[in-house]
Amino acid sequence: MSIIGLDAMGGDHAPVATVKGAIMALDFLDKDSRIVLFGDKEQIEAVLEQENCPAERFDIVHCSEVIHMGDHPVQSFQAKKDSSITVGFASLKSNKIDGFASAGSTGAMMVGCMYVVKQIEGVIRPTISVRVGTTDGNSMLLLDVGLNVDCKPDVLYQYGIIGNAYAKNVMGVETPRIALLNIGEEREKGNLVTKATYELMEHTEDFNFVGNIEAKSVLTGEVADVIVCDGFLGNSMLKQMEGFYEIAKSQGLSGGYIEALNYATVGGTAVLGINGNVLIGHGCSSELAIKNMILQTELTIKGNLVDNLREIFS
Repeated sequence: MSIIGLDAMGGDHAPVATVKGAIMALDFLDKDSRIVLFGDKEQIEAVLEQENCPAERFDIVHCSEVIHMGDHPVQSFQAKKDSSITVGFASLKSNKIDGFASAGSTGAMMVGCMYVVKQIEGVIRPTISVRVGTTDGNSMLLLDVGLNVDCKPDVLYQYGIIGNAYAKNVMGVETPRIALLNIGEEREKGNLVTKATYELMEHTEDFNFVGNIEAKSVLTGEVADVIVCDGFLGNSMLKQMEGFYEIAKSQGLSGGYIEALNYATVGGTAVLGINGNVLIGHGCSSELAIKNMILQTELTIKGNLVDNLREIFS
């Protein structure tokens, strides 16, 4: 049984978009999965009534406070003890829920990740990852996409280990291909960090390292299932994909692959390397994005990724 916590008050369009997204997710979740909504009970029930959805289909944990996008992450997390994010993380820490997802304050979510559930012992730095559709009809995992903009080689090496575990346990790839994002395929290409990282990865037995990958090959799926880079490069790649999608839609382009680049199809980014299943969504998340973020959370829970990573790093 998977118990999925959702911050019903998180995001620009909450609680309407969040609750509608949760309703949409019900038709796609396993029968034994359950969604717990954290937020203002009266507002949540009002949306459920408007959508003709019985409140009994969810568990609702009333929270009287909200951490807003403009609030100071650390101060608001500490001061607003009854906020949907703070209570959600407390529930995750105490194992009342198996995963927690929010499109609310990214800063407050990271405070919860680092100071409540905390990082797995042995992990140097947690990472934010994102699954992106590839032209072969599958998907690849990109990490880091913004949490750590400067990374040393040993951190990038650990990203390879973490990404490998995610691809196996959550994506179902038997032998994931791990590549290092670089300006060329040759081992001698890159800056000092990527060259040193290549040397660490070249003869590893921790994962199947396939070498460097150029940006032009990232979305084909032909080279790698997991692509490792620092948060500066990863976030730039992610924003470029989002921008391309917007341009494509404005030009009237459509199709299965174009939609695979829609942030709403992806749903959210998983925080990996911490003692809990946490997904963070766009602040502007629509109900479709919320639905897919919930489904991604369920997949992460079912993959038993946290326990697997604990075992690896022990």
